[in-house]
Amino acid sequence: MSSITLKHIHKAYGKDVIIPDLNFTIEDNSFTVLVGPSGCGKSTTLRMIAGLEKPTSGEILIDDQNVVDVAPGKRGIAMVFQNYALYPTMSVRDNIEFGLKNKKVPKEERNKLIQDVCEIVGLTPYLSRKPSELSGGQRQRVALARAMVKNPKVFLMDEPLSNLDAKLRQQMRVELIELHKRLKATFIYVTHDQVEAMSMGDNIILMDKGVIMQRSTPKEMYHNPQNAYTAQFIGTPPMNILDTMVPDAKIGFRPEKTALIDPGNALIQIKGRIVTKEQLGAEMNYSIETAYGKIMVKTEDDIDGENCRIFVKEEHIFAFAPDGSRIPVTDQMKEGLRNLEKGA
Repeated sequence: MSSITLKHIHKAYGKDVIIPDLNFTIEDNSFTVLVGPSGCGKSTTLRMIAGLEKPTSGEILIDDQNVVDVAPGKRGIAMVFQNYALYPTMSVRDNIEFGLKNKKVPKEERNKLIQDVCEIVGLTPYLSRKPSELSGGQRQRVALARAMVKNPKVFLMDEPLSNLDAKLRQQMRVELIELHKRLKATFIYVTHDQVEAMSMGDNIILMDKGVIMQRSTPKEMYHNPQNAYTAQFIGTPPMNILDTMVPDAKIGFRPEKTALIDPGNALIQIKGRIVTKEQLGAEMNYSIETAYGKIMVKTEDDIDGENCRIFVKEEHIFAFAPDGSRIPVTDQMKEGLRNLEKGA
């Protein structure tokens, strides 16, 4: 078992509060992603779980044991960093073996562990090479292998793919998902990239200023955002949220649920002017000016000319209070949206 629970974690540097009061439990064997913008507290949270930083107050439980005062090396965890943290003068084998030697693991057992792990991550042909002779993806695999040979209960990963190019990041995402399934360990992964979060995690914790904005599965977070912050953080392009369509509420709808050709029975039907048109393979992103603000549309429809009409069906519309919290779409709001064109 390797569940992790944070209870009333408070972290401050002097008067600067990074995390006011954080509470969550990460289940055994889950792949949990902490996601949010720079400065939201996600990496600080990871480092506190690892033991590299100590909370100002609160408890961190690993398998129901409070580890706040337990040394990092005795927590049963392994951490993979953004910069790999490899020893440049050591071979791949020596980098992987270093921690095992420090733990006085017998040579025969060390060799077996290294052989097994390198087969899994595809490093067997590179054991005698130095890190400088490896590609970014290969160096990332060395960092993973070094963590894996410790046979940890928990893997902590702090933006481990951010130094890789886009194609390699996509490949490594798939490999990490497969690795998690094979190892059946608890993975906690930190990223600012919502695409990584949505594609990798079976559980996402979205943070802002040290506060959890929403915790759910990727599907739930996309289809049922609890607030405007989540709605605009998750999704590419982000959700359109306009505060001039109806009184006392913000109206939201996703670019990919917005049409430029009448689908029939659309609740929102307004005029617009195409400002930019971005070709993305089979799809296009349009930036459109309207009487209610700028609207992004993601569609396969290829529209000629500058003037257009925008259509959104009722089932694709969200409503948020002025403070950003999610609220129901009322009949009064629907009537206001239905009459938008008359005032446009």
